[in-house]
Amino acid sequence: MNRRPTLLAALALTATTALTLSACGSDDDNPTKDSDKIAGADTGGEKSASPSASTDPGGRPTITFPSDAKNVFEGGKTGDPTKDAVLAHNAFSVNSVDEAIFKGSTDTKALGFYNADKALSSSITYAQRYIDDDDTWTGVTRYFNRKVTLSGDNKAYVTYCSDESKSYIKSKKTGKVDKSPASSDSYVLYNAALTRNAKGIWQTTDLVSERGATSCQP
Repeated sequence: MNRRPTLLAALALTATTALTLSACGSDDDNPTKDSDKIAGADTGGEKSASPSASTDPGGRPTITFPSDAKNVFEGGKTGDPTKDAVLAHNAFSVNSVDEAIFKGSTDTKALGFYNADKALSSSITYAQRYIDDDDTWTGVTRYFNRKVTLSGDNKAYVTYCSDESKSYIKSKKTGKVDKSPASSDSYVLYNAALTRNAKGIWQTTDLVSERGATSCQP
């Protein structure tokens, strides 16, 4: 494992049945388990909303990353506009947590915009750990095998994997980068629950993850 410390103790998605629905739906066959982390989307860029900045149309928060960090999401187009919106907003949710780490503050517009309930509280706690340790991260994290299961008009579940083998913890104080070698722990499986709010935003409301998951290994 190169990059993240583990997130928190596992969060239970409104019960295990939610995870089962996500894992067994027509779009996914991945299991899920314990806890770990959250991270970003196809972004980078320093301050301005450049092509590498993460933006969402309609006056929604813009998320920017420093120039030495980038998150890449694969497979964002399913052909179903609702599923595509879920994937896009889940990516913004993940992005927003990393932005809080980069900015050294959990009081960002995007964090509470794309996350709610348990996911918001765990995201704040997770980012605050970086902030308290005066750490950030650098490199590229890849997100892949992203699958959506819809449940009614306003609920959805997303499973996805992350590859952290090319992203590393970086000390803000010294600039030192911990380039520990990649291992099976560099790969993480996630199950996220999302709810569409009154503004039409698919907020991530809960998240569980498994570091070193077999289904995410190369």
